[in-house]
Amino acid sequence: MDLFSRSWTALRTAVAELPDEAFAQPSGCTGWLVRDLVCHLVIDAQDVLITLVTPADTEPTRDAVTYWDVTASPPTGDDPLDALTVRLAAAYGEPRLLRFHLDDVGSAAGRAAELADPGLRVGTRDQVLTVRDYLRAYVLEWTLHHLDLIAHLPAAAEPPAEGLAGSRELLEEIAGSGFPASFSDKDALLVGTGRRAPTEAESAELGGLLRKLPLVLG
Repeated sequence: MDLFSRSWTALRTAVAELPDEAFAQPSGCTGWLVRDLVCHLVIDAQDVLITLVTPADTEPTRDAVTYWDVTASPPTGDDPLDALTVRLAAAYGEPRLLRFHLDDVGSAAGRAAELADPGLRVGTRDQVLTVRDYLRAYVLEWTLHHLDLIAHLPAAAEPPAEGLAGSRELLEEIAGSGFPASFSDKDALLVGTGRRAPTEAESAELGGLLRKLPLVLG
């Protein structure tokens, strides 16, 4: 629960500190500018709020690992929902409006997470899982998108070290295998999810795990 809050606060702070011109820069998400990614974060925050107030009476059907639908095909940016996000982001017009909306909805999502019972079962995407598992899954979401946010902005703050470590641990559980110890947490996440291609040396170290990559999480 605490790791969710730290990761989410760090991501929102990174957005708040971006200069206006950064919103027109490309992000680490194929086909999206930084402004498009920030708009997606607003939608994510809404999803968190909705899920945390959607209790379920049945047993969990997913956990933090199985929450993710894993494919091997990186997004192209042509998905209709992705295209809708781009149009919505453009409609904001000014970066300050996006910052304001993310701060407003994002702060509420953060407070809701802090107040939630970790053992409560909630429903989302036609599945049931505990709040604890749901928020653990979102630590990975926040951390990956933090890396996407700063992909072409070297002066921006990176995700917290504990968020990177926790996200790597979860990605390794999803993969069913650990990444080589020589990989930093950041590199494990970037290579593991296809955000960058492994070098020749990294490919050799990955061994059999390379056949499972990239792990595209949806």
